[in-house]
Amino acid sequence: MNNNTPDRPVELIIFDWDGTLMDSEAKIVNCFRKAAADVEIDYPGDEATRNIIGLGLKEALDILLPGFSDVIRQQVVDRYREHFLYLDETEMPLFEGVEEGLKQLQNDNYSLAIATGKARIGLDKALEHSQLGEYFAVSRCADEAISKPHPRMVLDILTETGVSADKAIVVGDTTYDIQMAHRAGTNALAVCYGVHDSEKLKAEKPLACVEDFDAVLGWFL
Repeated sequence: MNNNTPDRPVELIIFDWDGTLMDSEAKIVNCFRKAAADVEIDYPGDEATRNIIGLGLKEALDILLPGFSDVIRQQVVDRYREHFLYLDETEMPLFEGVEEGLKQLQNDNYSLAIATGKARIGLDKALEHSQLGEYFAVSRCADEAISKPHPRMVLDILTETGVSADKAIVVGDTTYDIQMAHRAGTNALAVCYGVHDSEKLKAEKPLACVEDFDAVLGWFL
């Protein structure tokens, strides 16, 4: 089922990473928990941590640790990155159908991009590990632009690819993705298998909220 209208076809699909292409929720939560323990502060809890997945680290800590000094927050960031990049061994599988689906989209002449709350070092490592880098024409990270829900990452991607906003769509699993898309003037497709539930996502008025990656493909192929 192709849900594109003939007069406004999609040329560019901008994917979120965590919770949309890769199931990294457990690792992110584990690493925040360990970072809090390392710095000897109270851990804000798994639910609070899941809710900030998709934001840049600074913006995430503004929500998780509002009463702490910049020094403490930086210590948490440093420990989180150490755990995430080098120490924690929690598996981060791709969601079912992602690799084959990206190949199908590329073969069907869609341009693909990534807009993520990850830092560049984290995304590069994830792309190397998953071997998905070849599918994406461009990517933007929170440490290169401004964190979601600000539209900067999407606007940068549109500029670099030369695609107009009305021919692009953002696919993501959080309200931050949908808000970013709307602010950039693009459509948005929500996935309900990530960190934010369908009720919360639907309140942001995406085109739809789909249950798996095969259903994502159904919008374009």
